[in-house]
This record gives sequence, C-alpha cells and structure tokens, in this order.
Amino acid sequence: MEPAERSRVPRIDPYGFERPADFDAAAYEEFLAGYLVTLTRRAVKWSRLLRAGGVPRGRAVKRYVRKGVPLEHRARVWMALSGAQAQMDQNPGYYHWLLQGERNPRLEDAIRTDLNRTFPDNVKFRKTTEPCLQKTLYNVLLAYGHHNQAVGYCQGMNFIAGYLILITNNEEESFWLLDALVGRILPDYYTPAMLGLKTDQEVLGELVRAKLPAVGALMEQLGVLWTLLVSRWFICLFVDVLPVETVLRIWDCLFNEGSKIIFRVALTLIKQHQEFILEATSIPDICDKFKQITKGSFVMECHTFMQKIFSEPGSLSMATVAKLRESCRARLLAQG
Repeated sequence: MEPAERSRVPRIDPYGFERPADFDAAAYEEFLAGYLVTLTRRAVKWSRLLRAGGVPRGRAVKRYVRKGVPLEHRARVWMALSGAQAQMDQNPGYYHWLLQGERNPRLEDAIRTDLNRTFPDNVKFRKTTEPCLQKTLYNVLLAYGHHNQAVGYCQGMNFIAGYLILITNNEEESFWLLDALVGRILPDYYTPAMLGLKTDQEVLGELVRAKLPAVGALMEQLGVLWTLLVSRWFICLFVDVLPVETVLRIWDCLFNEGSKIIFRVALTLIKQHQEFILEATSIPDICDKFKQITKGSFVMECHTFMQKIFSEPGSLSMATVAKLRESCRARLLAQG
C-alpha cells in the first residue's frame, strides 16, 4: 500500500488505538463512506428519542440499540439499560468510599502487574500521555476488587474496564458498568473457579452441535476443547479480538439483551466461515483458523455484521440458554 494512500486514514483511531501495520486503509475508507451516512441518520433518531430525558425501554429501543448507539449517547444509554445508573443513584459516594478502604497489597499488586499490558497500542494508556488512563483503570479495578471480594481481580477485567473508561470518560460510571457486567450479565465468569465461563463455552459447543453439526463433528473428531478456541472471546467480550467499533456495537446489545448476544456473535463467526473451518486437519490448524475468522472485512463492516448476528444463528432465547447452562453446569460439577 502506498504511503499517500494510507495517509488519508489517521494513524490513530478515535479511541486512541494505533492502526496495525497490516491495516487495510482502502477497505476501511470504502466501509466508512457508507457507515458515516448511517451514523448520522441514527444520531438524529437517537437525539429525538432521548429528548424527553430518560432512556425508555421497550421494543422500539431494542430496535434502536441493535442498529447502534451513537458514541455521544453511548455512556448514557449503557448506564440506563444495564441498571448501572440506578445502582449509582442508590449508592451515592460508595465508589469513593471503596477507594479509601483498607489496603489489600495482594489485590493492588495483581492489578499493577497488568496495567502496562493493557492496550499498549493505545496512546491514552501510555505513561508518557497526560493524563494517562492507567491511573483511572487502576482505581476502577481496585474499587471493584474491594466491592466484590469473591472476584477480586481477574485477568480480562482490565480490558473490559479499559473500554468502559474510553467510552464513559468517567471513573464512577465505568465502575458501575463493570459491576453490571461482572455481577449480573456474566455471572461466575471471573470467580476463581470461572465456572460461568467454562459453562458458557460448553453451551456454545452444544449450540454448534445443534445448529452447525459438521463443525461440531469436526471438533469431536479432532478432540479439541472449546476453551482453546474461544476463551478469549468470552472472557474479554471480544476486546482485542474484533475491531473496536464492532465490539462497541456488540456491547450496545449486550447491555440491553444480556449474555445471549455473546453466543449470537460466536455462532455467526463460525457459521460464516464454516467451510474454511472444516478444512482443518489438526488442533493447531483449527486454532489458527479460529484466529483468522476474527479478521477481515466481514467483522470490520460492523453494521452488516450486527444484522447478521440476529439472522444467521436463527432463534436463540434466554430460556434456551438458561436450560443449556443448567445441564452443562451440572456436567462440569459432576466431572469435578
């Protein structure tokens, strides 16, 4: 790619991330030309919807959220839909009280260890930047560790909290959104045993066997565990897996519709690339293919991708997910 061609797209994206060396600027420009028109149209509709004050609930809002929340409204909408705003309003001063609580050197050291590993490709998290978001990230994770001592701090939470900080630009709101995710939307993902995370990986396996039996059969034939392929998808909620804008569009729906959205995204990625995956002949081969399916124009074009996650996997209710979770969890506990 010619330097002049690349220069039309800024080296750093609107969230502070440096574009990778293999970034396809031409494809991105082509996508952006159409997507900006969509964003402008959605922004007008959202401004009209929010004019009354609060964020309403119901089918209309669900439809609006699925089509994307404009960046300028995202923090407010996430706070309202997730219940984080209500929790913050009911607990004034609680976040700052947590930061002034009794020291826990073990927790502090665990968080500090991961600070430099969090988004080294984002200029806002570098120590040379003023203000550096590492301090904000440390505070949010420390407060959460004091708030939910059964979880404390777990790797993966740093990436999620980092994204929340980039969107809200507010420590306290990021804390309450993290609480909504870790405490309610993704139960037991980050506890020491990670039973919720292991359960949901098994649930995905069951869904693949039912909806994409050829891929399910290949997994069994190769003897590959789902955790090898998708643990990062689940534990980081696609952060550092899919493009930033696509992740944020997924999170729009995650805060409104709950964790079934993760399965919709995973099933769509697998179904879209089913023939490519079925070419795998070994465990290293299938691991490599699962890395490759998270790259390229299919995932970059976030608007089309989000339409696909609601059509490609077919019907998937929270009741179905809950039933599968119950059976998979029981099986895991029986295995010890």
